[in-house]
Amino acid sequence: QVQVVESGGGSVEPGGSLTLSCRVAGMTYPYYTIGWFRHTPGKDREGVASIYTNDESTYYADSVKGRFSISRDVAKGLVYLQMNSVKSEDTGTYYCATTIRAGGLRISAYDFWGQGTQVSVSS
Repeated sequence: QVQVVESGGGSVEPGGSLTLSCRVAGMTYPYYTIGWFRHTPGKDREGVASIYTNDESTYYADSVKGRFSISRDVAKGLVYLQMNSVKSEDTGTYYCATTIRAGGLRISAYDFWGQGTQVSVSS
């Protein structure tokens, strides 16, 4: 059974940085995609960033390009979302999810989801 667990949420001031972590366990396919999504107040859930384990290719939402970075530590079995220059509109619940499909941020393509971790950006 695939399990997805996020950690690292918290409060941060505008312009600051925060790192989220995601652990995916029980994935039996050799290659898969891990994505970060968020649900911000007043908006539908949206894709933030993803990484495909086959070639480490990444995708980013336009709203976070140049500010957020997704990476993977294979030895630790973790995927990170490094959030820099955060803005108040980055406030929300961040979810990690995984799919055997290659890349992208299409929500319906993801099969397994974590419970989410809360990020609050305020001064």
